[in-house]
Amino acid sequence: MTEDPFRLSFKAPFHNTLGITVYNCGIQRCKAGHAWGPAVRDHYLIHCITAGRGTFTAEGKSFSLGAGEGFLIQPDQVIQYQADHDDPWEYRWVGFNGGEAARLVGQTSLSQGDPVFSFSGNDLPDLLLNICNVSGDSPSSDARMKGYLLLFLAALIEQGGKTSSRPSGGWEYVEKAIRFIEYNYSRDITIQDVASAVGVSRSHLYRLFMEHVSMPPNEYLLRYRINRAAYLLESNRFSVGEVAYSTGFSDQLYFSRVFKKYLGVPPSRYHAEIRTRKELPNGR
Repeated sequence: MTEDPFRLSFKAPFHNTLGITVYNCGIQRCKAGHAWGPAVRDHYLIHCITAGRGTFTAEGKSFSLGAGEGFLIQPDQVIQYQADHDDPWEYRWVGFNGGEAARLVGQTSLSQGDPVFSFSGNDLPDLLLNICNVSGDSPSSDARMKGYLLLFLAALIEQGGKTSSRPSGGWEYVEKAIRFIEYNYSRDITIQDVASAVGVSRSHLYRLFMEHVSMPPNEYLLRYRINRAAYLLESNRFSVGEVAYSTGFSDQLYFSRVFKKYLGVPPSRYHAEIRTRKELPNGR
């Protein structure tokens, strides 16, 4: 008797592209022939198959896969996957991205040309289940999802990762730049200041960020400041003006425009909604 299809999933409401962030996660028992694509994703996506069979196609190659196997989808890669008609697969998945994502995926044995892996036991699927179990849009849920994602990637690296842990192509400069931003974001710094601190030209820093982080350094700085601003507003201890100055914005109107661009609402409304939510019974 064929079990009924089901899907349980979580999708993050805001994509924080700093460090590494879970975009979505879930568990699905597919119906016969259920398919996705051909199309592209804008983030990394890893599936672990726990039952049944299906076909995954990437880079013009097709793979017939079953329980105990998995596959990696990389950003902007044209892919397609489809459940078997007679024995449709069941899988668990996690989607993620961020400045650390490419480096960590690069330490596994997986690549665009070799996107398939095998696993034994339940360690990898259980780690994906843990991500699903703690999913939510609160700061604590976000931290827990990141923690289990890192444990999942660590397990994937351990079972067949590359021996070299030193990233290539100038990642060390990006790392230094990110550290400089983390320590100095509250000051009136420019990208030229960041480049000078790292020891490369501004144009070279731009190229390195586009290669390793998929965004220019000025956008990374803005996003970092806005994420810190959201965190301070959520603490409900500071006014919007205090938060703006504390995160490197001397112009509060500019701060409001940038905040709304990335989070969808102006900081005053974000602050009011957080305060209202905390005043309601059970924080709801």
